[in-house]
Amino acid sequence: QVQLVESGGGLVQAGGSLRLSCVASGSIFGINVMGWYRQAPGKQRELVARITSGGSTNYADSVKGRFTISRDNAKNTVYLQMNSLKPEDTAAYYCNFHGSAVVGGVGGIYEFWGQGTQVTVSS
Repeated sequence: QVQLVESGGGLVQAGGSLRLSCVASGSIFGINVMGWYRQAPGKQRELVARITSGGSTNYADSVKGRFTISRDNAKNTVYLQMNSLKPEDTAAYYCNFHGSAVVGGVGGIYEFWGQGTQVTVSS
């Protein structure tokens, strides 16, 4: 089993910054994509940013220029630096892993989600 543990959420004023971290533990190997999604009350979960194990990134248009995703493959950790936060960034942020892993002794392509961390931006 792969577990994703997020940290770094909280309450911040508009214009402020937060840094989210997500550590993946378990049998991970090969190529994978790790990313951040968010879900605001009454809305669907949406992609914020994701990064491949090779370092390629993509971002939602709404966060381009403000958020930066990065990762440390040696630590199986992905980060999301969020600057110039806006009230509309308020949501639960979820870490996602999609890629090669061994679960129950079976190697394959899996997808896992973290439990989420709340980000609240006050105006």
